Amino acid sequence: MTTLHPHPDGAERPYAAAAVHQGVIYACGQLPRAEDGSTPEDMADKVELALDNLQRVLEPAGGGLHSLLKMTVFLADLDEFDAYNDAYLKRFAGLRLPPRTTVEVARFRGRTRIEIDAIAAVADR
Repeated sequence: MTTLHPHPDGAERPYAAAAVHQGVIYACGQLPRAEDGSTPEDMADKVELALDNLQRVLEPAGGGLHSLLKMTVFLADLDEFDAYNDAYLKRFAGLRLPPRTTVEVARFRGRTRIEIDAIAAVADR
C-alpha cells in the first residue's frame, strides 16, 4: 500500500490524504478549503472547491474525477441538497456519474457545510 500525505491546502494533518492499494485510491474527506484557508460562502462554490481538492488528491495516484468508483458526500443541511446537486451535476457534465451517497451530518467545524470522500480507480495509462 502507498500513502499520499500532501493535502490540497498544504496543511499538515495527522492522516494521509489518500492511500492506494491494488489499483484503488481511497481519498480522505475533502473540504471546500482554499490554500489560504478560506472557505467560500456559496454552496455551488463550496462544491466546486471540494471537488477541485479531491481532484488534486487523486491525480498524483493516477486517478481523477473520471475514475471515481464511489463518493460519499456529507452535508450540514439537506435543505441545501438542490444547490449542491446542481453544482455537482454541472461539474460532472460529460463524465460518468459515480455511485454516490449523500447524508446530513449534525456538525462541521467552522463554515465548511460539505465534505466529500471518494474511492477511485487508478486510471489506465
